[in-house]
Amino acid sequence: MQTEPAITSELVAAHGLKPDEYERIVGLIGRAPTFTELGIFSAMWNEHCSYKSSRIHLRKLPTSAPWVIQGPGENAGVIDIGDGQVCIFKMESHNHPSFIEPYQGAATGVGGILRDVFTMGARPIACLNLLRFGSPTHSKTRHLVAGVVAGIGGYGNSFGVPTVGGSTGFHRAYDGNILVNAMAVGLARRDEIFYAKASGIGNPIVYLGSKTGRDGIHGATMASASFEADAEEKRPTVQVGDPFSEKLLLEACLELMKSGAVIAIQDMGAAGLTSSAVEMGAKGNLGIELDLDRIPCREIGMTAYEMMLSESQERMLMVLTPAKEKEAEAIFRKWGLDFAVIGKTTDTLRFVVRRHGEIMADLPIKELGDEAPLYDRPHLTTPKRPKIDPVATPAPVSNDEALLRLLGSPDICSKRWVWEQYDHLILGNTIIAPGGDAAVVRIEDGPKGLALTTDVNARYCAADPVEGGKQAVAEAWRNITAVGGRPLAVTDNLNFGNPERPESMGQFVGCLEGVGEACRALDFPIVSGNVSLYNETQGAGILPTPAIGGVGVVDDVKTACGAGFRMAGEAILLIGETEGWLGQSAWLALICGREEGAPPPVNLAVERRNGDFVRSLVVDRRASAVHDLSEGGLGVALAEMAIASGLGAEIAALPEGPAHAVLFGEDQARYLVTCAADSADAILKQAADAGVPARRLGMTGGDSLRLPGEQPILVSILRTAYETALPSYMAGGTPDGFANQ
Repeated sequence: MQTEPAITSELVAAHGLKPDEYERIVGLIGRAPTFTELGIFSAMWNEHCSYKSSRIHLRKLPTSAPWVIQGPGENAGVIDIGDGQVCIFKMESHNHPSFIEPYQGAATGVGGILRDVFTMGARPIACLNLLRFGSPTHSKTRHLVAGVVAGIGGYGNSFGVPTVGGSTGFHRAYDGNILVNAMAVGLARRDEIFYAKASGIGNPIVYLGSKTGRDGIHGATMASASFEADAEEKRPTVQVGDPFSEKLLLEACLELMKSGAVIAIQDMGAAGLTSSAVEMGAKGNLGIELDLDRIPCREIGMTAYEMMLSESQERMLMVLTPAKEKEAEAIFRKWGLDFAVIGKTTDTLRFVVRRHGEIMADLPIKELGDEAPLYDRPHLTTPKRPKIDPVATPAPVSNDEALLRLLGSPDICSKRWVWEQYDHLILGNTIIAPGGDAAVVRIEDGPKGLALTTDVNARYCAADPVEGGKQAVAEAWRNITAVGGRPLAVTDNLNFGNPERPESMGQFVGCLEGVGEACRALDFPIVSGNVSLYNETQGAGILPTPAIGGVGVVDDVKTACGAGFRMAGEAILLIGETEGWLGQSAWLALICGREEGAPPPVNLAVERRNGDFVRSLVVDRRASAVHDLSEGGLGVALAEMAIASGLGAEIAALPEGPAHAVLFGEDQARYLVTCAADSADAILKQAADAGVPARRLGMTGGDSLRLPGEQPILVSILRTAYETALPSYMAGGTPDGFANQ
């Protein structure tokens, strides 16, 4: 017989439940909960699992399109990519665990998102990530960068999936709360998708994978609260991953799925056995009975409470066809994994948990999810900021010095040091590797491929959440377009501060408004995602960071376009209008030390028009290279194209306006395109006919970047500034760009 502690107000608070929420629980079940039941409610009603502060706003997002097979609400989103194939993908956060224990936090973040994809029947073919760290001068930043990157590489490389893209940035607002968002992408046949909805009465519930331990207990609850001064004390809530076991689990699950044995399957992710069992039963309008004595454990003396809340990794829960039980067990034993029948489905709509013959929990199963609190929290609109006048904002340094400093700055510099620690070539289908606008991965033997990217500019989102949200989606759309992809759908990871603060909640609401508006205008629906709130330490919240993971289809990977100049003597064209918008630009922040003004406005009709035109050039093979313009503007984009190829360029004429604003302004809906010199006039005429602003800037060639009125800069010097900044910093140095942050 297990002795459980008495329920006190202090114990309720320690479980992240407010007094009124506890009273709601008592009202639902008609009595005080047991300790195990309190833990179950804590797991199901925390922010991470219930979305109690965000559900009301998430409902406003566009989630459907003719090619969307499964939108939000399952383990991952599913889109039709033709030829009987589907792409299954999702992005999730492991922010709090990665701050506490960077290697295991990041590693298990990768493991968890991979399970979300393959539990639906997909074989993972690519991973991406979006990482945000604190100021480079903060004492913990190097340690966190090193641990997170090693964790992502250690898990993904060992599992055997290429990490093909991502985004890494730095800002003092992340000093106390880094962001580690992991994205996984998989392929399946359209008629072989698996869901988490249980069906049938009396069907066996099967535990699959690794054994249960005490790691990760209260992981989801910890991820639903702000940090105070106790981050180190929460280390036991961080899970420990084993990528080799996960690889075995993948192969065993896919083999089992082909056997016809699987009725429903669910990853044991956040809140472990509790959430997986409850969700499977509730979706199928069924009850669930579990006998915890049958669960394979790797630690002795585990209580029902510990077993229900453990977040040990590499585990699945399945509802099985009874006649296939022996066949299913043989498959898992062959792969050296645990297989145990731990319960059954019932018609009671109750969630019943037994341990040592005692009933430790007996709860209404649907109410565990359906009756979770739903809050319409007060939110304040972020005040509009004024436009920065470029004429009244003189350049404090020369443009060539500004360019070199921008190239060596934390957000813009090459992230080669990061992505070379990831195996981005395994499986042999990576067509465009990390470092460009979007990665391109061939689908099986081709000719089709997927274009993949992750993006967000949090500085824009803080200054104007609506415009920042729009820009994050538009940037992902542009990146996919730049490589010749047709953008199809989005997964998001909404990282924000404390929703109980009206200012922070206002940022969340504003960003979602912008994200939704852009997704509708660009036919780029959101099919999956994650909300991560309470990213705050001792009252200081992160910048609002609605990370966008975009997926598109490249009809023939042979047409996919890179971002480096291809050959000398080609024309360089600028697509899109240049005003010289300096508000919230990298130039204003780094060179002038000012994070001020309104971010660049996003005209979604113009984004679509310009992007469709550029994509047609890529697909028709008239563009030899394409690069979208984002942070650092035209000057940085030209330098990046030169660095990628080792080839210089001579720019004959720039758009009108102050040179520093023209070179470093961050106007939206713009691309650099190179083409054969004798094709330039025809392309410019076609652009004019389509109403697309376009102009010839100059020609590729030579060993220097030559800008009007500036001293030529050798491409080798540009490359040194760009490529050495991050390795030098991680080795203990303080390059100029990093030292100024």
